[in-house]
This record gives sequence, C-alpha cells and structure tokens, in this order.
Amino acid sequence: MSANTVPTAPAKRGALSRLYTGTGAFDIVGKRKIWYVGFGLLVLVCILSIALRGFNLGIDFTGGSQIQMPAAGAHGVVATTEQVGDAYKRSVGMDAASIQSAGTGSSASILIRSEALSEAQVIALKQTLFDTFQPLGSNGQPSAEVISDSAVSGTWGGEITRQAIIALAVFLVLVTAFLAFYFERSMAIAALVALVHDVVVTAGVYSIVGFEVTPSTVIGLLTILGFSLYDTVVVFDKVKENARGILGLTRRNYSEIANLAVNQTLMRSINTSLIAVLPVIGLMVVGVGLLGVGTLADLALVQMVGIVAGSLSSLLLATPLLVDLKMRDPKYQQQAKRVAARRARQATAQGARTDEPEATDDESIAQELRREKALSAAASTPARAQRPAGRPQSKSGRPGGGRPSGKRNR
Repeated sequence: MSANTVPTAPAKRGALSRLYTGTGAFDIVGKRKIWYVGFGLLVLVCILSIALRGFNLGIDFTGGSQIQMPAAGAHGVVATTEQVGDAYKRSVGMDAASIQSAGTGSSASILIRSEALSEAQVIALKQTLFDTFQPLGSNGQPSAEVISDSAVSGTWGGEITRQAIIALAVFLVLVTAFLAFYFERSMAIAALVALVHDVVVTAGVYSIVGFEVTPSTVIGLLTILGFSLYDTVVVFDKVKENARGILGLTRRNYSEIANLAVNQTLMRSINTSLIAVLPVIGLMVVGVGLLGVGTLADLALVQMVGIVAGSLSSLLLATPLLVDLKMRDPKYQQQAKRVAARRARQATAQGARTDEPEATDDESIAQELRREKALSAAASTPARAQRPAGRPQSKSGRPGGGRPSGKRNR
C-alpha cells in the first residue's frame, strides 16, 4: 500500500442488518430505566382503570335473557343486527347488551343478549320480531316458534372465573418452580414478574376500551400465558448460554452478555410474534367479519393484546430485571469491576476511549476462546525426553542409528 493511500473505515451496517445478525448493537438492557418507567406507568393506568371503571361483564357473569332467531325471512328478507336492534328498542324500550350474527346463508341466525326480561317483555319482543322479519322455519314458511328464548344464569360465568383463577394460581406456582429448577431463582422471579405484567395489562386494556368480558375472554387470557412464558424462556436460555463461565472471564460483564442474548433472540422473537398474530388476525377477519361469529371476537382480542404484551415484557422487562437481580450479587459486581479495569488498561495502552466496549460479535469471542484453549494446551504438553548421552542418532531422529538396512559395513 502506497504512502498516499488512506485506509477506509469499514462500512457501518444498517439497523435491519444489525437486527438480523444480532451482534449486540441495540443497547436494550442499558436503557432499562426507560423501560421500567414505561411499563410502570402502563401497569398503573391499567390498575386504576380496573379499580375505578371495572369491567364490562357479559350476561354470562351478570345473568340475563337470550333470544335467537333465523336471519332469513319471508320474501328473501335477511335481518341485520342493526334492524334487530331497532326492533328490540321499540319493543323493550332500551338497547340490548349485544346483538350478534352467526353462520352464513340459510343457516344464518341472530343472537340477542340482554338484561333479564320479564315474561311479558319476552312475549312482546318475540311478537315484534316475528311481525317485522317473518323468520322462516324448517318447512320454508314463516313461523313464530323458530324464535327461541332462554334465561342465562350468572352463576355459570362466576364458576368459570373461579376455576380460571385457580388454574392461573397453579400455573404460576408450577412455572416458578420449573424456572427455578431449570435456570435459577433470579430468572424465575423475573419471568414471574413478566407474567403478572401480561395479565394486568391485558385485563386493563379490556377495562379501558370497554370490551365485553365473556368466558371466552377468560379462557383466552390463560392461553397467552404460555406464549409469554415461551418467549421468556428462549431469551433466558440464551442468557444462560452466554453467561457460562463468566465469573472467570474479563471480556464482558453480566449486563453486556444479557444484552447480547436479547439481540441474538430479537429477530426470532419478532418473527414468532408475527406468526402468532397472523392467525389471530385471520380469526377476526374470517370468523367475525365474514362468518359473523361474534363470539370469536372476545377470544381473538384477548389473544392479540396478550401476544403483544408478552413479547414486549419478555424482551424489555424480564431480561433487564434479571440483570438488576444478578448484579446485586457481590461476585458479579467484582467481575464487572475486573472488566472495567481491563478495559481501562487497554485504553491506556492503545490510547482508546475508556468507555468504549470491545467488539461484541460472536466471531471475535470464538477466536479468543480458541487462543486461550491453544495456550492452555501448549502449557500442559510434557517436554520431549532427552536422548541418552553417547548413543548415536540416525538422520531420521531414531536413536541407535535407525532401522538396519541389511547392508554390510565396509
């Protein structure tokens, strides 16, 4: 290279490239105070909404009446939820709790859920619906008998909720025991905090937005816990792998290896979340939009909110909290001081910045480990035995002149 040639700096990778390679370029753990403030405010708003506004409980929890009729009527008329809502208000004098359509074509039906109605109100409502829409029976003729009514007891929804709370408590206990056994106590505590955050945020969103809480909502809330736990375990497993033997090394402290683990699993977490959300979106579009099964909306909404909250808590809450718990241990504090001292010595020798961390790519770590293993192997190799004095040695290095050639010496 000529004297006039100026060495060019390596091209800086873009954000997408760094996200894909996962080399620790995003300082997620280092900004944990920002995440703590954000998650804390979100949880506080959710708790206040739950305490002050409560939930919009469905009739499965409060009790009420349910009216169902075919959507197809005489002369090709198909009843819509808006038309049924107007007829209900004319007859009863108030709005129904919910009006949903189910099925398609000739099997389409209208489902009305309302507060508990008296027998006279039910009779008047059924007559109004029959006069307005003329629903068809199985013989293709208008019939008032196809309009059915039933009373819904709130005890069934309460029983579902009680069983769900018991299942949630058992789930949390088993998860804590598993993580403490498979990983360690600090990881179990961090994962448990992330799970509680997901439950509180999902419930709080339902309270803020006013979604109707049904047994499907409660069941959907339990299903998202498994997804959140899976995402957290993936990140923690990578942290455990990176932290192997860290107390004897001075290249990174625990905070940096945890941040590297988050970066290495960040793309996987994003892909997993997107793949999990797509079926939920399909459930809402096809099930609710096309097929008109309104009961699927409760299950889809709770899963969508839970997946997003679970992904964020696994990356931005569980791992930073794990770092804070681990750094309370004096052993990891001393290791962090040794890392800082080593970097200070290198910075003094090379004239580099003392606050600039070393390269964080996996290849450089692998090279350093290979050098350490090579030096260790060389130091443990026994010295070659010395040749006894006065004993001849052949050109091949064998004592005693080597193997006989079979020729007579002259």
